[in-house]
Amino acid sequence: MDMSPVALWNSMGFVGKAVVILMGLMSVYSLWVMVERMIVYTQAKNQSLKLIGALSNVLTRSAYQDAIDVTKKFKQSHLAKVIAAGLLEFEAIRRDKRHTDPELMVEAARQGMDRTAMITVAELKENLGALATIGATAPFVGLFGTVMGIIRAFEGMAKSGGGIASVSAGIAEALLTTAGGLLVAIPAVWAYNYFQNRLDRFTVEMSNSGSEMSIYFLKEAEMGNEAKTSVG
Repeated sequence: MDMSPVALWNSMGFVGKAVVILMGLMSVYSLWVMVERMIVYTQAKNQSLKLIGALSNVLTRSAYQDAIDVTKKFKQSHLAKVIAAGLLEFEAIRRDKRHTDPELMVEAARQGMDRTAMITVAELKENLGALATIGATAPFVGLFGTVMGIIRAFEGMAKSGGGIASVSAGIAEALLTTAGGLLVAIPAVWAYNYFQNRLDRFTVEMSNSGSEMSIYFLKEAEMGNEAKTSVG
């Protein structure tokens, strides 16, 4: 009895081949998502580390426009997007002479950062749902192929009147789809959990950066009001 992959493929029925092809597509797509998300998350981490160093001196000088220009250089950084949103809102309302309340200025910047953080989280989550879906459904797809393969094997045994040996290849073919389903699902689940943990860290980082920038904006607004009062 030939148990080589080619022989098993040739012995498979239409449903079995369809299941194998589907699992192959699921595997390829999940691998693509893993590579693509790894690149995105690595770039976000590396650029965020560089951003912090580049912004420290600029913010100390209260050079808001320069700080905004710095954030534009790190387009893949999740922190750059949040900080840029806060700087843009703060700078816009600071230039509006009708608004001098420090709390109003800080609140506008905080809301801008919160909105951007939610959008950024959604962008970072892109395709993670596909990994979760593949991880959850691939074993059932394989099980479906197994059930159909066993049904086909026993139908063949009933027609030939032979014993279990006559359908052993069909049973092996059927069980192969279950193994394939697990082989597709396990890496997808591992990758989903790994990326979800990284996403959680990114979310905490954006929240912390937003809080730190809010404190910075409050100090800057109060200093600006004090300067206007002393001049007046």
